[in-house]
Amino acid sequence: MIGNKRPDDMVRITTSKTAKEFIDAQITAIREQVGESRVLLAISGGVDSSVVATLLLKAVGKQLVCIHVDTGLMRKGECDQVIEVFQNQMGAELVFVQAADRFLNKLAGVSDPEAKRKVIGAEYIRIFEEEARKLGDIAFLGQGTIYPDILESGPVKAHHNVGGLPEDLQFELVEPVKLLFKDEVRVVGEALGLPQTMVCRQPFPGPGLGVRCVGAITRDRLAAVRESDAILREEFEAAGLTLKIWQYFTIVPDFRSTGIRNGQRVYDWPVVIRAINTVDAIEATVPELEWPVLQRITSRILAEVDGVGRVLYDLTPKPPATIEWE
Repeated sequence: MIGNKRPDDMVRITTSKTAKEFIDAQITAIREQVGESRVLLAISGGVDSSVVATLLLKAVGKQLVCIHVDTGLMRKGECDQVIEVFQNQMGAELVFVQAADRFLNKLAGVSDPEAKRKVIGAEYIRIFEEEARKLGDIAFLGQGTIYPDILESGPVKAHHNVGGLPEDLQFELVEPVKLLFKDEVRVVGEALGLPQTMVCRQPFPGPGLGVRCVGAITRDRLAAVRESDAILREEFEAAGLTLKIWQYFTIVPDFRSTGIRNGQRVYDWPVVIRAINTVDAIEATVPELEWPVLQRITSRILAEVDGVGRVLYDLTPKPPATIEWE
């Protein structure tokens, strides 16, 4: 696909037939673009990069090298899951880079969300360039960019894989799903034979928990985001909400409020629960959760997550809000 504008007459991908037509066309386009060259692909573990990985494996096979970077901004257990799926189940060549300290040191004191995204995007690219030099001459970088990323970059926010890329980028981008909405990517994933657990996996932003630790990132507040998010996912799964709610996560903003713990005054952070339903990620509504579910989540977060004194539920639809807070 050429350009960043979705053609007005582009057929919506809603069936296995339209998905197969799209897959065949993209495999041909990838082969024409890449030729005999090798391709690096940034793997996050989400459905977008998983679909791109499968398309690239079908198109160029062993010319593909997947890279998964532990930025220190991943969800609890995320890196282990990515390695299991892509290396052990799909048999892809996977390079795992541990770079948590590197990213968190670069982000120290950076509070502006656009600056954070650009720091994260630029550091990703520097790592890919370093790995490319180790592997030899690699000219192409695959990405799971989708159409809402392009639509929102600039007027709304700089997505790390669009507006967050450095100007001196040394790669030519391969972005086979960049004109698709999220629901279309899922249909393509099903047509490619990806497991339902991967196709319906929770969306996760490229900057990871970095945009859910609102304000300047600190390691203790980042830990609070990671642990509260894990509790939320466990409780939603126990309540049978996993496939009923499109996306859900927690946010820990950079302010504190007064509370009481063990009869003593404390000054702790709030955890904000965000849950939304959507089709295309352009507009979103907020589901009405059962009170006992919210009570269980609140009780566990307050008891199990250090430094947290309140739990809130964000009721704001998109628009006027975005899905993420940053």
